[in-house]
Amino acid sequence: MRRFVVVGHKAVTNPKFSLNDLPGGAGRMDIIARCVNASLFLSHDLRRDVEFFAVLLGEPAPPVTIKFSGEHVRYLSPDERSPAALIKKALERGIPPEGEAEATPGVYISKRSFADVISGMDNLVYLHEDGEDIRSVELTGNETFVLSDHQNLTPEEEAVLDAKGAKKVSLGKKLYHADHCIVMVNWETDRR
Repeated sequence: MRRFVVVGHKAVTNPKFSLNDLPGGAGRMDIIARCVNASLFLSHDLRRDVEFFAVLLGEPAPPVTIKFSGEHVRYLSPDERSPAALIKKALERGIPPEGEAEATPGVYISKRSFADVISGMDNLVYLHEDGEDIRSVELTGNETFVLSDHQNLTPEEEAVLDAKGAKKVSLGKKLYHADHCIVMVNWETDRR
């Protein structure tokens, strides 16, 4: 199982956001939506062996984690509004006090923080421009790739990864959009 964890530092946790204003009023939910699609979509199919986690840290009630399961997700189309609408429905459903709840088929909501999500995962790969070149790193196909939205991970978030022994891996010395990084990781791991 390949996993992607993306931290949305400004992505709102209120379901009242407009699908017509994902970059602004929704706190860059457009980035999260593009990352969902980059993680899960193939041409005319979905990646059934991928899970995507969005850790939403925006107002009013952070943290909220939304998980998309490639094996179980339904009603997902390859445009920005579709994953954003599923996130909105999950937030409308409400956050369970414990564990996670399925909001729509294959989309789950929980109150887990970044540290909570990371604590349950192994084979962590932190995508960072100062890491080791991905082409020289052995990958098993069961990694969890961690990246951030338009902001860098905070020192506290990086400390969580350090404590779990995450490998720092680079896709190159240039800074790429988060969804582009996910496409490159999928391409690189598919080739292996």
